[in-house]
Amino acid sequence: MALRKKILVVDDERDLVDLIAYNLESEGFSIVRAYDGSQALAMAVGEKPDLVILDLMLPRMSGMEVCKVLRARQGRQVTPIIMLTARSSHEDRILGLEAGADDYVSKPFNTRELIARVWAVLRRSETVDAMGEADTFTLQGLRIDYKSYKVTVDGMPVEIGPMESKLLHFFSQHPGRVYSRDQLLDNIWGKETAVEPRTVDAHISRLRTAIEKDKENPKYILTVRGIGYKFTETR
Repeated sequence: MALRKKILVVDDERDLVDLIAYNLESEGFSIVRAYDGSQALAMAVGEKPDLVILDLMLPRMSGMEVCKVLRARQGRQVTPIIMLTARSSHEDRILGLEAGADDYVSKPFNTRELIARVWAVLRRSETVDAMGEADTFTLQGLRIDYKSYKVTVDGMPVEIGPMESKLLHFFSQHPGRVYSRDQLLDNIWGKETAVEPRTVDAHISRLRTAIEKDKENPKYILTVRGIGYKFTETR
C-alpha cells in the first residue's frame, strides 16, 4: 500500500490500547487512540480513520452508541468498525452488528487473530469500493449505481455499510436464486474468516432497514424459510 492505513483504537484500558497499537504499528498501520466514547466520536470525525477498533463498554458514551452515531452521521463512505468487548453472548454479537459493526472480537483475544480480522475487514471494504464499472441496476424503485455505489429507493438516497453494499451487489447480480447462510458467508465474507451464520441475519436486517419500506414484509430481499435468502425476480 502506498499510504499507511490509519486505525482508531478505542478502549478505556490504556495498557490494552498500547498493546493493540504496538502490534498494529508492527504491521505498518498508523494508529490514533481514544479512551472514552465522546473522544472516540470526535477522533473518528476529525482523523477520518480507515478502520475503528471500538470497545463496547466505554465511559461517557458506550461503544454501541458511538457506532450508531457514526453510522447515522456518515455518508456513502462508511468507516469499517470492529467491536471489541468482554461480552461474548450471541445476542450481544447480533446487537453489535445491528448497531453497525462489521466484525466482533471477544476479550480475551489473540492479537494475531485481531490483526487477521483487521486485514480481512479492510480487504472487504476495499472490494466494495472497487465494485462495478459503469452499469446501473433498477428494479421496482430500487436503483444501484455500481460505479459510485450510490443506492436510491424511489429517488431518495439511502446509506448502507460496506458489507450491506457487498450483499446488495451480490443479490442484485443473482436475482431469483436462493442462497443459504453458509453460501452467503462463502461468497461475501470469504472462507478465510470464521464468521457465524447468524452474522448474515444481522446484515440482512440492516440492509432491509435501509432499502425496504416495510422490513417485515420485504419486496427485494426475501426469506426462503428453512433455506436462506434470495433477491426478488427481476421479471
